[in-house]
Amino acid sequence: MESTGKYWIPIYNTLESTCQIVLAHPKYVKAIRGKKTDEKDAKWIADIFKHGLVSGSFIPPADIRQLRDLMRYRWKLTHYTVGEKNRAQNCLTVSNIKLDDVFSDVFGKTASAITDRLLESNEPFDVKPYLNKRIKTPAEKIQAAVDGEMCAEQAEKLRIIRSHMNSLDLCKANLESLILSTAQKFLPQLELVMTVPGIQSYSAIGIISEIGVDMSVFPSSKHLCSWAGLTSQNNESAGEKKTTRISKAGAYIKPLLVQCALTVCKSSKHPEIRNRYLSLRKRRGHKKAIIAIARMLLTAIYNILKKNEPYNPELYLRCNNTPPEHRAVSVEDAIFILQRQGYLITPSAPG
Repeated sequence: MESTGKYWIPIYNTLESTCQIVLAHPKYVKAIRGKKTDEKDAKWIADIFKHGLVSGSFIPPADIRQLRDLMRYRWKLTHYTVGEKNRAQNCLTVSNIKLDDVFSDVFGKTASAITDRLLESNEPFDVKPYLNKRIKTPAEKIQAAVDGEMCAEQAEKLRIIRSHMNSLDLCKANLESLILSTAQKFLPQLELVMTVPGIQSYSAIGIISEIGVDMSVFPSSKHLCSWAGLTSQNNESAGEKKTTRISKAGAYIKPLLVQCALTVCKSSKHPEIRNRYLSLRKRRGHKKAIIAIARMLLTAIYNILKKNEPYNPELYLRCNNTPPEHRAVSVEDAIFILQRQGYLITPSAPG
């Protein structure tokens, strides 16, 4: 069966319990251009399937699919909230109210109290009663930041936005309680995944909802990383590589792993990961280094779920301390290797 939009889902749910279904990506069963009709498509798919040329897509079990749907909806609610925060910030900016210049969080406790006062009246007021003792910004600078005037239309728009944000927070809280109750059956696997540095509860649930708990569906960790879009593409012709960019796969799991990688790279508690990141960043740059660390985390998760054992940093440290194999290189190659490591080669003094 060819996956087309969302139309394949009800058919798949109906036939799943009684049939062995092979769900194929349209990219891999595409007919020849100019000879494409619905009838010819069906014949072409049946023909290549008969010869074993159709590879099925990874479809997790029904309970994992339900958890995935809930987690992706949580991701959408988070983006809706971010969008509303940007619109609220725009209302303050066009009204010449610069709270973002004096507060690190415009939606924090103190900034929200000042915003409530601004929505009550446009009359000048003293901000000192609303300030917290821990605020480092001088009161005079905060007073100057609220020296603006908000028209009635912008004030009403800001009230609607804040009301919508409160509704989104309530919806997200209800959804998270449903997610936690749905994820209870995968508690042992979640505890194992949370032993990986940089991964907390909802990150672990998000990863499990995308890849499942049965790692036998992936022949190796490399296949899983390729499925998640963390490996470079194979696009080579006549000995020339066209591109080595990563693919667009893993639209949900890839950003999640990148966020976890960014978190763990800032911490010195896990030298096996941070040292790897610093070494790669020196040679390949920040972006490629972060993708490499994200792949490193996903590879660890694959082995953790497959072997049913927690994360062990000693395995990485043991590999890093293993001396490299001796190999003969020329002087030019040795200089090139040192330069890639960041060393500056200076000519020796004569004599």
